[in-house]
Amino acid sequence: MLGDGGWHGIRPYVPVLGAKFGSHLADDSDGHPPAGRLVKTLLICHHDAALDHIGIARWLGSFSELVGVVQVREPRQRLWRRIRREVTRVGPVRFFDVLAYRAYQRVVLAAGDRAWEAGALERLCAAYPPPPPGTPILVTSSPNSREAAEFIQRCGPDVTLARCKSLLKPEIFAFPRHGTFVLHPGVCPEYRNAHGCFWALASGDLHKVGATLLRIDEGVDTGPVYGYFRYAYDEVAESPFVIQGLGPAMADEVLPLEISRVETPS
Repeated sequence: MLGDGGWHGIRPYVPVLGAKFGSHLADDSDGHPPAGRLVKTLLICHHDAALDHIGIARWLGSFSELVGVVQVREPRQRLWRRIRREVTRVGPVRFFDVLAYRAYQRVVLAAGDRAWEAGALERLCAAYPPPPPGTPILVTSSPNSREAAEFIQRCGPDVTLARCKSLLKPEIFAFPRHGTFVLHPGVCPEYRNAHGCFWALASGDLHKVGATLLRIDEGVDTGPVYGYFRYAYDEVAESPFVIQGLGPAMADEVLPLEISRVETPS
């Protein structure tokens, strides 16, 4: 069972949660970079997700060397492909339910959601300074593009944090020596889909409304789990968007990962 107040971390598999998200790496006796060097991190996110490309970037830069940011600007054709794929997967009737909820969200909830997002971003900006002006940024149509792969290789991150909707190809997620991680909005493996918090709420599974820190592998949210986190949400007063989005907004309160104790991917 997850904790009841604030963000809480649980270590069900390996003891890797430490005081810093890889602030320093171990010595080079086992192939790690020299002791005392800040871990090099890279962020993959969407260009219009300010909580990520502004807030999370600041958070990462507060304890690591942020060596690059990949901002994904998806073309409209990809949205239509995603819609067709979803209609094929769930059928026209269930897809109409999705459209109805999106309309309700836009008309009734959107203003409150935007206000919450602005407040969360303001809090992160007040807590952390911006990354150095020269931090490399790549704007690309896909995190799996050749230019993204080449950019990541040039930046040479030890760890990548992925905050994007696309499944990453092995050549993207496997490049960082210590892996690519995701703070998934949902408790895995029960709620592995893109709207894990929503479905936990809809199912009345209130103790499984939270986030999962996991390392990406070739499956869909099937990689090793390094922690579960939750906060004292209000399922009546807060919209699913707010509850689902608290991963990035509360990132600084999640007990971070100590990279020096993470098993290096083979």
